[in-house]
Amino acid sequence: MLVADYGATWIEERPGLRPKTVLIYRGLLQCHIAPHFEAVTIAEVTLARVRRWRKNLLDSGVSEVTTAKAYRLLRAIFNTALDDGLIRRNPCRIKGAGIEHWPERPVLTVAQVYALADAVGPRYRALILLATFASLRWAELAALRPGDIDLEACTVRVTRQLYYHQAGYSFGPPKSRAGRRVVAFPDLVVPDLRTHLEALPDGATLVFTSPTGAPLRHSNFRRRVWVPALRLLGLLGLHFQDLRHTGNQYASDAGASLR
Repeated sequence: MLVADYGATWIEERPGLRPKTVLIYRGLLQCHIAPHFEAVTIAEVTLARVRRWRKNLLDSGVSEVTTAKAYRLLRAIFNTALDDGLIRRNPCRIKGAGIEHWPERPVLTVAQVYALADAVGPRYRALILLATFASLRWAELAALRPGDIDLEACTVRVTRQLYYHQAGYSFGPPKSRAGRRVVAFPDLVVPDLRTHLEALPDGATLVFTSPTGAPLRHSNFRRRVWVPALRLLGLLGLHFQDLRHTGNQYASDAGASLR
């Protein structure tokens, strides 16, 4: 059984994977695993071969984060091969190879958050504020319905997120079981949220949409709205996920526990 073929089957036999995860796994297999183990069978892969593969990835310019992801996928594939009796021992035994070392991300001041909310314009002002002060992920924000936001209780209910795939898009469960939750936000942002919700057309099914009324697509938002706003404020390099990180830092500074 060739590594590439077994890896492709391994992905196909996991129906519980999110569509985005399937795309990531297939990309890692096709770009960073299969080309390096071409015509190599599962049984022929040794620890030395895995070590050499990992070094070649890093030497060719593949980031440490992507290399760690590829290594974890290969290790999982070989764990299944071990269960299937194809090998006697998993060759992926490099200590620390599957650990990602992310660079420290910036934390915005409250003034910077509001400046960014001003810069993106009225349509996405509430998106920026809710992403920060409720620490929500992009896909969770894109899937919010008007009924998910309770302005009186200052809470937002997260029950789903938006997935894009080859067939279009769909709504599915959050990233994890803990992702299904009710999140509190400060009354500071209530006026902006109320203005946004009242401006929605009758029968609106999503809180945030594109100008055409379609579900938000991250690539379009980044190119047309996010990057121009960052350039205006001198914040180029900031990721949308940094808003969630900023909100978590605010909560920590206020004395909140990790939970």
